[in-house]
Amino acid sequence: MEAMTKNKIREIRKQKRMKQAVLADKVGIFQSEMSEIETGQRKPSVYLALKIAEVMGKSINEIF
Repeated sequence: MEAMTKNKIREIRKQKRMKQAVLADKVGIFQSEMSEIETGQRKPSVYLALKIAEVMGKSINEIF
């Protein structure tokens, strides 16, 4: 399946040495959902995109 959306979540998460499950927990979703968002299989809602950006300490434009 071709990725729907390119994002930098994984790259930024790795730079912060944060596990995918930890990020998922901080934004209130399952790890499997975070995996799908990272790979572009699922698009996050605007609210969730804002939450991910907040937890990562980045702007939405830096991530998506």
